[in-house]
Amino acid sequence: MLELKPSAASRDLGIAPRPERRNGQVARAMASLAVPVYEEELWTSRQRQANAIHEVSYRGCFKPQLPNYFLARLSAESDVVYDPFSGRGTTAIEAALLGRRVIANDINPLSAILTRPRLEVPDLADIQRRLRGLRIRASAGADIDLSMFYNRRTESELVTLRDYLRRRRENREEDAVDRWIRMVATNRLTGHSPGFFSVYTLPPNQAVAPEDQLRINRKLGQKPPYRDTRALILRKSVQLQSQLTAADRQRLRQAATNAIFLNTDAAATRVLPSGGLQLTVTSPPFLDVVQYARDNWLRCWFNGLDAEAIGERITMAKTPEEWASVISRVFVELYRLTTPGGWVAFEVGEVRRGEIRLDEIVVPLGINAGFECGAVLINAQRFTKTANIWGVQNNRLGTNSNRIVLFRKT
Repeated sequence: MLELKPSAASRDLGIAPRPERRNGQVARAMASLAVPVYEEELWTSRQRQANAIHEVSYRGCFKPQLPNYFLARLSAESDVVYDPFSGRGTTAIEAALLGRRVIANDINPLSAILTRPRLEVPDLADIQRRLRGLRIRASAGADIDLSMFYNRRTESELVTLRDYLRRRRENREEDAVDRWIRMVATNRLTGHSPGFFSVYTLPPNQAVAPEDQLRINRKLGQKPPYRDTRALILRKSVQLQSQLTAADRQRLRQAATNAIFLNTDAAATRVLPSGGLQLTVTSPPFLDVVQYARDNWLRCWFNGLDAEAIGERITMAKTPEEWASVISRVFVELYRLTTPGGWVAFEVGEVRRGEIRLDEIVVPLGINAGFECGAVLINAQRFTKTANIWGVQNNRLGTNSNRIVLFRKT
């Protein structure tokens, strides 16, 4: 068994040296670079009960407990926390709840649409009042065929809301209430329960193509039922805010006052000053595993975005070499941005059915950029519902674990 000595990272995180239990291949590879590998259940089942404000679906996102683990140990109140691949904004929201300052970047503009409103947190009474004041145009119809997803009345409500939000933005009248409604509506477009606007379809973090939905409808013998969009938006708003305390709301709104949202290449964030970040917690796209543009085409339509143009900007590397070339430039930029003594927690996974372990690629990239690699942490949980559904035994294919490479700027 590989012997691991305590590192600065393990002391700061409060974990004991323990080799990866699944097999020693990664541990031996990392040993050549003097990088310890730890496998532990980093958060317990009780700690996995995150605040409901996080419950916005997005492909490829990690759970809030991951950034919380590092935020609580490697940062303090008022520190600047960053996520260069922000996605649904999990790091930003969790950092704000803990009183940190927030910077979020994502080349997909949907990221800010889903994140910023949950920092501003408008009152439920204001959301309800705004929704009640929306005058539905019964004749309103989409500019594309959405009949396979929506009842005709539902489509009219949805298009009325889309047009209202577009006008508010174009006239520079959009406020926190509008942004919240946009965020929730974007999240409710399609799904597999009556809590969504659509007929039964795939889970809400991906929208199938119209022709695929037609096949689903035929197979299930279903027609889109009427959904009261305003009632569903209010219901989801209540659920998202259900666990927020007065102190939570204050911290979120305080973070909103100076939060920075960028929509650019993670390797070229020139507007950010050097040395300002205490902690980065992020997870990049895993090669071409997730098709962001394809999965978000309907969300893009609702928000007036060009899904194809966005897809061309998102890193969708097909080979590990191509992926490494992109990520190496990101690490150079992160080194510039990180304060001396600051940290980067870089979550990666296993792709191609476990044949490619991205942590093995990431470690030398970070070191070459100037960082010290403190450890590879594997959050190994013994069971999840998802793993069981897909027939994955424990962590055999990476479905049931997080692999986080931890770097420090000395």
